[in-house]
Amino acid sequence: AISDAGDSRVADYVRLRDVSLRRSLEAEQGLFIAEGEKVIRRAIEAGYRPRSFLLAERWLGSLADVLAGWADVPVYLVSEALAEQVTGFHVHRGALASLHRETRHTVADLLHRAGEPSRTHGSSRRSRIAILEDFVDHTNVGAVFRSAAALGVDAVLVTPHCADPLYRRSIKVAMGTVFQVPWARIDRWPEAVEQIKDAGYVVAGMTLGEGAITLDELVAEDHQHLALVFGTEGHGLTPAVDRRLDRQVTIPMMGGVDSLNVAASSAVAFYATR
Repeated sequence: AISDAGDSRVADYVRLRDVSLRRSLEAEQGLFIAEGEKVIRRAIEAGYRPRSFLLAERWLGSLADVLAGWADVPVYLVSEALAEQVTGFHVHRGALASLHRETRHTVADLLHRAGEPSRTHGSSRRSRIAILEDFVDHTNVGAVFRSAAALGVDAVLVTPHCADPLYRRSIKVAMGTVFQVPWARIDRWPEAVEQIKDAGYVVAGMTLGEGAITLDELVAEDHQHLALVFGTEGHGLTPAVDRRLDRQVTIPMMGGVDSLNVAASSAVAFYATR
């Protein structure tokens, strides 16, 4: 039981809404935070090792099997009021876990997987990957991962300055699918576009730029390996990336609307190219 919000044992959970603090703390300590029973379960089922659990007492029963499987990991029991003091917001789900952060894939690894022969047909299988360029909003990152999982996208690549897929908000919005869809952070961008092309991908960027083909036209081209690039929320794709694309692609709009939110456009693109 923890009764003091300043207790050093719960330092992993301090000020969860302070993005700059969390970015430095989580990188320094090699951790990330999962919120809610379902997300905690998905993280552990995906093989991430817990450092500790921070729970309201009412969660002891429903998480008993998870806790039993990690009997050497501390469980800190707090009141909901104390949890709010520690984290800086009302933790309405009442369950948090701190887990060890791992780098599981490289860009080269994920691109190589797509070129492997199909187990059933012996030929190279169809593959789609998503590339998120410099997303600022963790909610959008999580939403894209959820759509990627639901619509069969093979992998997600994020650029060096893209918001963290393992940030608490990203994980929560994704409903834990960030543990399900393989992903990697690109080291050099936009230079990596050439690496992706060399792996056999047609690189198509979603844009409002002149001369873009429609999403339906892209689908009709029926590419075996397709990389879909989505730009930052405010300005879209950077000119340096736009110049390197094989295809510029747009979703035609109606009703005087110029574009969709990037999370919505990714879902439309993933569905259309499935």
